[in-house]
Amino acid sequence: MPILLPEDLRRPLPPMFRVRQQFNRQQLSDAAAETRSQLARPEIRALVKPGARTAVAVGSRGIRNLLPIVRAVVSGLKELGARPFILSAMGSHGGGTPEGQREVLASYGITEKNLGVPVVTDVDTLRLGDRRNGQPIWFDRTALQADLIVPINRVKLHTDFVGPIQSGLCKMLVIGLGNHRGCSAVHEESPDHFSAAIEEIAQVILARAPVGFGLALVENAYDQTCLIEAVPASRLIRREKELLEIARTRMPYIMLPEADVIVCREIGKDVSGAGFDPNILGRSSVLKTFTLPIPRYQKLVLTDVTPASHGNGIGVGLFDVITRQVACQLDFEAMYANAVACNCLVDAALPCTVEDEETAIRVALKCCRGIDRDNPKLIRIRNTLHLEYLEVSQALLPAVEADARLSLAEEPPVPFSSLR
Repeated sequence: MPILLPEDLRRPLPPMFRVRQQFNRQQLSDAAAETRSQLARPEIRALVKPGARTAVAVGSRGIRNLLPIVRAVVSGLKELGARPFILSAMGSHGGGTPEGQREVLASYGITEKNLGVPVVTDVDTLRLGDRRNGQPIWFDRTALQADLIVPINRVKLHTDFVGPIQSGLCKMLVIGLGNHRGCSAVHEESPDHFSAAIEEIAQVILARAPVGFGLALVENAYDQTCLIEAVPASRLIRREKELLEIARTRMPYIMLPEADVIVCREIGKDVSGAGFDPNILGRSSVLKTFTLPIPRYQKLVLTDVTPASHGNGIGVGLFDVITRQVACQLDFEAMYANAVACNCLVDAALPCTVEDEETAIRVALKCCRGIDRDNPKLIRIRNTLHLEYLEVSQALLPAVEADARLSLAEEPPVPFSSLR
């Protein structure tokens, strides 16, 4: 049975125009060299003792320059006389299993062959202490057995909560190194109090675990590394709050004020922990307010999941229409493990699923109210991480021309069906 009327199928979709958004381009020319420079600082060198068995904690985020940065940390620690090894720190990701987490690390090139040190993905935990409310604090057993712990993570806005501490080194210590058990325990906390919980638990971990320093990374709106800083454990919480404010000013967003439908070509764990950044698309099962400007729109369409997600399409449930290609790629076990651990089952629900992108657009437009159906306002993005270029329909050209930060690319408009 057809899901659209004949007139809906006959109405042509508008040609699309490629538009460029201009953000702050400041970036590091050599991330590995900056990493080595940070490890050479006297206050950091003093934290590394000769012979120290050092756990370099690496997570599951799609961080730019991750392999050269981790390699520089490993080599820098060796030069200081330490005995480093890689330790997975990704909570419930990778299905919460040693095999799954090893596979995720390998997908980023984090392997024993590439780094010349052991890669450990044990997920056993020990009870490190308790929160003020009596909830146990779980921490990675292997990390506690090390002489020194060095977490590496990107500092950025989080997708599920707001506050002075969001995604970064503290969250890696609390959730990443809490493994599946610790991750599940922390996610019992209300999103309204999550930032405070992360800070409270991080204080306990920093007091009782051998954390030496963390390597904080900040990326710009072009997904490029713009800041690397080694932060001693003694001031890790205070400095991370400052770095979060810097990261906030470097975030990309959609500069256009409105649309009828936004098409997102892909979501993925390498794009965002939630599959996409809710602060950019304004969809979340937990956030009540969003930090960045968000276009007013009615429907949201998804057409793909990134290969690096390994089938974990968390976030898919927040779209209105998806393609069959999305549905066929989902690894429900991995996705559900993530959703249950984060207490966000809606994010793993399956939306209206249709054959292809063109049908998805037509269904989304059909479900919009009060729009010009012969001249709809469409925005098409690759994902929420890469927003330098986007595609817009003709109805949005006046808004493009009115904003000095936006410019038309030289390519001529093309029919929607030929855009890939």
